[in-house]
Amino acid sequence: QVQLVETGGGLVQAGGSLRLSCAASGRTFSAWHMGWFRQPPGKEREFVGAIWGNGGSTNYADSVKGRFAISRDNAESTAYLHMNSLKPEDTAVYYCAALRWNKYDQHMRPGSYDYWGQGTQVTVSS
Repeated sequence: QVQLVETGGGLVQAGGSLRLSCAASGRTFSAWHMGWFRQPPGKEREFVGAIWGNGGSTNYADSVKGRFAISRDNAESTAYLHMNSLKPEDTAVYYCAALRWNKYDQHMRPGSYDYWGQGTQVTVSS
């Protein structure tokens, strides 16, 4: 069992930055790939990015490439989503999720993830 708790959401002006944190407890954190997803109002949940368990590789959705970055601190069992140059269209509930080590090829699919956090609201004003 893995418990995930996101923090760091809030209201920010367009062009601003936020850092979301995802604190994990339970099984060995480094054994899990970590993904970030978001769900804009009235839309389906969408892939934002993911990072390998050892932090050696990342992948991002085209909509956030060059603006968002994912990192992790396995000693602290925490993953981060660094968001820069935020746009109003980034407004969404953001979720972190844990993916079993042998399923990284499925990391863009929400249904592949094993555990989810409760989500944190990010609102970008124009």
